[in-house]
Amino acid sequence: MAIYKDIMETIHMLEKEHLDIRTTTMGISLLDCFGRDHKESARRVYDKITRLAQNLVTTADSVGDEYGIQIVNKRISVTPIALANASTTEEWLLYAHALDDAAKAVGVDIIGGFSALVHKGCTVSDESFIEAIPYALAETTNMCSSINLGSTRSGINLDAVKKMGPMIKKTAYLTRDTNSFGCAKFVAFANAVEDNPFMAGAFHGVGEAENVINVGVSGPGVVKTALQGLDHATADEIAETIKQTAFKITRAGQLIGREVSARLGIPFGILDLSLAPTPAIGDSVAEILEVMGLERCGAHGSTAALAMLTDAVKKGGIMASGHVGGLSGAFIPVSEDNRMIAAAEDGCLTFDKLEAMTSVCSVGLDMIAIPGDTPDDTISAMIADEAAIGVINNKTTAVRVIPVYGMKAGDTADWGGLFGSSPVMEVNQFDSSRFIQRGGRIPAPVHSFKN
Repeated sequence: MAIYKDIMETIHMLEKEHLDIRTTTMGISLLDCFGRDHKESARRVYDKITRLAQNLVTTADSVGDEYGIQIVNKRISVTPIALANASTTEEWLLYAHALDDAAKAVGVDIIGGFSALVHKGCTVSDESFIEAIPYALAETTNMCSSINLGSTRSGINLDAVKKMGPMIKKTAYLTRDTNSFGCAKFVAFANAVEDNPFMAGAFHGVGEAENVINVGVSGPGVVKTALQGLDHATADEIAETIKQTAFKITRAGQLIGREVSARLGIPFGILDLSLAPTPAIGDSVAEILEVMGLERCGAHGSTAALAMLTDAVKKGGIMASGHVGGLSGAFIPVSEDNRMIAAAEDGCLTFDKLEAMTSVCSVGLDMIAIPGDTPDDTISAMIADEAAIGVINNKTTAVRVIPVYGMKAGDTADWGGLFGSSPVMEVNQFDSSRFIQRGGRIPAPVHSFKN
């Protein structure tokens, strides 16, 4: 009877509650592809990706069909491309197009890893890489980019942070015909992890194996349904219910991940149990917080409710699998969550409240549309604030903001698909430039020196 009950619960989660495998991401090391001839190196990058990932999509689809669990996205993450040590925009664009062309050739949705790690300082090559990012994002469709700007061990590279505002604004301008969509493909990190399967920030870390399969599971609708009817439950009873539900979701994800791994003959890496919403009705993290008892996501108490949700998800995940990794928690991307969109439109969910909530969620300020005329230094300051939250609290934080060219607060930007749409949110109008332009490095916090 217990087995029958588990089977029926899983079927119900699949059919009614939006349980899916959000992504199966193949990680590929490109370290053996880089050399002094960047044209030849880019060709090697393309050849290696297309060789190793040629069966990824068909295998994932066949496993999903057999088990009746949809794998929504098939993706690739690669070694941070900045390690190729190029020196001009033209050379970096060779790699950008190689990644984009390879993604299209094998049929994956997105490829990540046009990335650099500059949390303690920039090389001359890194400087040129950052300058090339806007052009790379404008000239490609399936490629994502990221920069790691700080870590708990090293502090925050403010010299690099101050470059982010102008770079993001340039990307917004170059992709203005698509509501500055290029910015939706870029993430600025602190404490970036090497095995994150979710985009736009995925890259295959240098400490990773040659080739792995990482899986990102979702299911906000499953958690929401589990909490419905608990009107008189205490907070600890709600947390226990979330933990048990996360356990079941993780089990389903691990089954699919290991099967894809076995069929491809590639080692299984990690399972990332992050509740990642979509614009679909009933697939919302914000709705979970509202079922807990908040009138609207963004009301006072939202940070506490989100902290409990994130922690319970992690506890359920690590009970179910010994290979939980990535980010694992709850994402709060505004444009990808229909209830967050509604809360932002109502004025309940503000930029500042979102920043507070990022102290306890999986990542940070995610998919937020802001006015196109937001000053460069203000955007850099947003990134500095978020990096500080991550560095001080020893967690991953990130910023993916989109200064939509030609739009002002109150307008709506639409990107379609999983990226959804978002009201353009008002930002603080006071000046941050004197602080940002100081540059240098914000020192690591004292608790970083643990050995």
